[in-house]
Amino acid sequence: MATSEDAARTTESTGATGAPAESRGRVRLRRTALMAVPAVVAGGLLMALTAQGVLAAQFAISGMPFTVTADSLDGIGFEQFGSLDHMIENSPNEGDTGGQVLVAVSAIKEASLTKLCQSVDLGGINLLIKAGDAGTPVTATDLTTDSDLLSGDAEFKNIEIGGDASTYTKAGVQGLPGVFGQQADTVKINNLRQHNYATTAGAFKLPHLRLSFSSEGC
Repeated sequence: MATSEDAARTTESTGATGAPAESRGRVRLRRTALMAVPAVVAGGLLMALTAQGVLAAQFAISGMPFTVTADSLDGIGFEQFGSLDHMIENSPNEGDTGGQVLVAVSAIKEASLTKLCQSVDLGGINLLIKAGDAGTPVTATDLTTDSDLLSGDAEFKNIEIGGDASTYTKAGVQGLPGVFGQQADTVKINNLRQHNYATTAGAFKLPHLRLSFSSEGC
């Protein structure tokens, strides 16, 4: 017969709702990460690691990251906030992540990139795409990228840091309520390098496009 002490111990181990304490702890940790993920600008380096957003609602990511580099990126209407991207159930690329990847969503209303390079490591060989290196830059509208690493020498005009991403208007994209973000009228990044899991654009023009396989990536 259960005693009151047994009941107390059961409550402590499962919580009032009956959910295991360990599971509840993970939920709280994920929720905390979502609310508190920063987008930081320091010493000319833009670096963001984040929690839940737009692209995951549009498609399931493959889980294969790709590298993007450019000599320069110029953007009008910039936003950045946290997101959590999802793979399909039982994806072969989920590893120990459970099929989820914390990313920073960077959204730009109008973007121009010079000497764009994109590479995907296919296991010993890279799928390589190059464009915008013959005098005419790559251009994109409503561009979003999901990254877990972004670096370069960045310059912003009229930047707002720490706002609620669900209220943002500069790039026409909103994050979830309570998510930390930043937005600016314009952004310029020289020596751009991104480690991405997804990219979308309303329109994407790639002059002087070349696709090839190479032993080296970007």
